[in-house]
Amino acid sequence: MALIPYDPFRHLELIRRDMNRFFTSDFPSLFAHMDEQHFMPRIDMHETANEYVVSCDLPGLERKEDVHIDVQNNMLTISGTIQRHHDVKEEQMHRRERFFGRFQRSITLPADAATENIRATYKNGVLDIHIPKTTTGTKKRVDIEFH
Repeated sequence: MALIPYDPFRHLELIRRDMNRFFTSDFPSLFAHMDEQHFMPRIDMHETANEYVVSCDLPGLERKEDVHIDVQNNMLTISGTIQRHHDVKEEQMHRRERFFGRFQRSITLPADAATENIRATYKNGVLDIHIPKTTTGTKKRVDIEFH
C-alpha cells in the first residue's frame, strides 16, 4: 500500500470542485418551470442630485396590474407575477430557462429618500422607479460637552 502525504487542504479542494460543478451546471432550468418558485429580480440603484433611481429587470410583464411597488418604513418592495403562455406541449420542450411565476425583491432606501411623489415607468423590460430626495435632511454638527 502506497503512503499518501497528509494534505490539510484536500477537503477544501473537493468542496471547491463541488461548488464549481453546481454553479456551472444547468440549475436555472430546474427552477424556471415551477410556478411557486419566487424569483428575485436584479436591481441597480443610483442617485442624481435630486432623486434616487432604482432600475429592475422584469422582462415579460404584460400588464401594470402584474407588478406592485410598496414603500413602508423606508423599505422598497417590488413584487408581482410574470405570466408565460406556452403553446408548446411539455414533451416537445427541449429547454426552458425563461422565468415565469411570482417574484419579489426588497431593498432598504437611504435615509433621505422621500416616500411621497414616487414615479415608476416600465419600458423594454426594465422597471425604473424614481424616488425624490428630501430637502429637510440637512447635515448638522453636534457640539460635544467636554468635562
